Amino acid sequence: MKIHTLDARTSIVDLHFQGYSLAIGTGVLEYGDGIALVDPGPTTCLAALRAGLGEAGFDLADVRAILLSHIHLDHATASGTIVREVPEARVYVHPVGAIHMIRPERLLASAGRIYGDRMETLWGEFLPVPAESVTEVDEGDTLRLGDRTLRVAYTPGHAKHHVAYFEEDRGTAWVGDVAGIRIPPGGVIPVTPVPDIDVEAWNASMERVMEWSPDRVIPTHFGTVEGPGAHFAELRDELARWARQVRASLAGEDPANPDTTADPGRAREFAAWVETDLRSRMPAETVDTYLNAFGASDSWWGLARYWRKRSS
Repeated sequence: MKIHTLDARTSIVDLHFQGYSLAIGTGVLEYGDGIALVDPGPTTCLAALRAGLGEAGFDLADVRAILLSHIHLDHATASGTIVREVPEARVYVHPVGAIHMIRPERLLASAGRIYGDRMETLWGEFLPVPAESVTEVDEGDTLRLGDRTLRVAYTPGHAKHHVAYFEEDRGTAWVGDVAGIRIPPGGVIPVTPVPDIDVEAWNASMERVMEWSPDRVIPTHFGTVEGPGAHFAELRDELARWARQVRASLAGEDPANPDTTADPGRAREFAAWVETDLRSRMPAETVDTYLNAFGASDSWWGLARYWRKRSS
């Protein structure tokens, strides 16, 4: 099953990232004579996106808007390919991320240092989006897509270019990664890659989303979460626990001259700690999806950079 229906005009396409269900979901909002996509995902999943749209009665040619929560590769890579095929589609993105969608060379170079020869397998081609197809969105903006209205909030902490979208009529907030990862039926965990992790900003962003009083939030990973207050409370606790674990792994190092040669081992130890913790309280299949679709060692690096910046 690739399509998860929320209401008659709103659904989520399961992109089956790397063969895993409930890993990445693209929102589909019908309006006027077309559709908006929320986080279209990596280009490697474009065939799954096409198939899911077909199940919902649409085609990629129906896309008129792409709403990006942020520009990380698992959320945004397919945007340029879609715009090349559907030139009338507009890409909505935070100003800090807009330049990287138009000229992605620096973003790809940075990601290449992390993923190496896995770049193509994981994400596929990242085509630039023409500047004339990009609309910048930020805190306090309002998007009107036909008869649908979405408000925008700036929600950093996971990324400096992160925004969330709220459709008040439906009580629904599309929140990207500010709500962490929650793969049903498991609980919520953070995801903390380099370079922008900021625990205080992330906590403030959760509060910013709750100012909307949403009935539900929809993280890109994955699906509808009713009772967002409890969800964010759990995420806040998990983020603090992960941050403490990473800080403990850095204990004793000289802030002015950190011993980075030990970092790969620290990251592996953190990933092992995460896996042991998850397997103690979540179904095996859910944990396998968490670990294989997202990994945990990447999250050590983001939190380690956060702590080192605070110590410098």
